[in-house]
Amino acid sequence: MSGEQQSNRIVVVSDLYKEFQRDQISIPVLVGINLEMQRGDYLALMGPSGSGKSTLLNMIAGLDRPTSGRVEVCGQDLGRTSETELAKWRSRHVGFIFQMYNLIPVLTAYENVELPLTLTHLSRRERDEHVKIALEVVGLTDRMHHYPRQLSGGQEQRVSIARAIATDPSLLVADEPTGDLDATSAGEILELMQRLNSEFEKTIVMVTHDPHAAAQAKRTLHLEKGLLVTEAPQPARAATSEAKS
Repeated sequence: MSGEQQSNRIVVVSDLYKEFQRDQISIPVLVGINLEMQRGDYLALMGPSGSGKSTLLNMIAGLDRPTSGRVEVCGQDLGRTSETELAKWRSRHVGFIFQMYNLIPVLTAYENVELPLTLTHLSRRERDEHVKIALEVVGLTDRMHHYPRQLSGGQEQRVSIARAIATDPSLLVADEPTGDLDATSAGEILELMQRLNSEFEKTIVMVTHDPHAAAQAKRTLHLEKGLLVTEAPQPARAATSEAKS
């Protein structure tokens, strides 16, 4: 593999095993997973409940550690990184998008987006610039001073996405980002995520049960009882109007 190809690899998962202990019993969750992602990739993780897809997402995001094997993201071996360094690494490299938004209700949209930036060395002026750019990208500049209770579910998820991109992370991880939305709002969120990938070249890993959501990704990985059963390129992405139908 050429040096250029290696430098473009943002995620490398090698012979990954994950087990959880319940009393004296070891329960396998991931079994020998191998996966690579290039910069600008958009991967959907699918599978039934209990298949291990959320566990794999957490491994890639540095929220959990492998029982054995290697998870390397942005050149960092996450299994060999201390908890303190891992927290710093996540704040620089990973943006999180959750099904239930995880917004703080007593903070405005602006303040929710600014929150992860307070952990950086940015000045107040620089933070303000980042927040306003992120809210502009998701189309919520006119809602920046609204509280979550004053927003629709789709708008709350847009704030969540703005918060995820405000630090300009290398990787976006999304756990069922449309799972709590109606069809129209879900279509708008999927359109936004596709734009983040195609226009802003964000690398995205998304867990979803929805085949319509998965169809927006560049490729889909299927898990079954902790095993990778298929990984194939997606057909050409559906037009926005088709995605909303």
